[in-house]
Amino acid sequence: MTVLNRLHLKPRHEFFHVDRIVKPEGDAPKRKHRVVAVMPAYNAERTLAATLADVPAGAVDEVILVDDGSTDRTVQVARDMGLTVIVHPENRGYGGNQKTCYREALARGADVVVMIHPDYQYDSRVIPLAVGFIELGICDVVLGSRIRSRAEALQGGMPVYKYLANRFLTFVENCALGQNLGDFHSGFRVYRREVLERIPFERNSDDFVFDTQFLVQAVHHGFRLGDVPVPVRYFDEASSINFRRSMTYGLGTLGVVGRYWLHRLGVWRSRLLK
Repeated sequence: MTVLNRLHLKPRHEFFHVDRIVKPEGDAPKRKHRVVAVMPAYNAERTLAATLADVPAGAVDEVILVDDGSTDRTVQVARDMGLTVIVHPENRGYGGNQKTCYREALARGADVVVMIHPDYQYDSRVIPLAVGFIELGICDVVLGSRIRSRAEALQGGMPVYKYLANRFLTFVENCALGQNLGDFHSGFRVYRREVLERIPFERNSDDFVFDTQFLVQAVHHGFRLGDVPVPVRYFDEASSINFRRSMTYGLGTLGVVGRYWLHRLGVWRSRLLK
């Protein structure tokens, strides 16, 4: 009888060309849909290769990295690896970065768009599994949930305050939006093309609350949301906002949810939900 091994997350930092993923040798499975991975990057020089090294061969057709004014060698490393690189001369913020990511993915003919941070925080081996829920027509949006269990999240290095805030906000959002997601605040997301074409994400914030606004818009337009468990790692090089910015983000999230309900009740019309 085959014994399934427990999960071990060991980073591989070797340098390689992206063709190993997008143009694999041998009998890689053929897909009917074009899958494009987008990576909103800021100072990801030390973690980019490790993130891509775990992407299964043939899982995506192109990798687009949008650099948001990095001060390290992120752009050079990405170009050396053969990624499609877009550079923001100045930092536009996390939401502003994603806007460029999605515009470029759509322009390059993506049927499915995978957004994953290049900071090696999320396990990129699950990409083909998450994409499968889109291709099977089960979901329109798939999020990676970092909270399969409390113990795993904390053992992975998630700060206690961040875990508690995530649980509170996710509970509020699930109740307010009629969903049942495990983690509303994941940096690993997969979208069907139609979602990005229909949602007016260009109107959203250029800051971190962009993510919440996008999911509220997805619910408003009737798209189907789902999630899959994604192991997560917290370490010095992994991107993470500090306590003060986390508080600002949390209050912003509650504000977005509140405005969603005011819009539904006809009390106040939101330009994000038109």
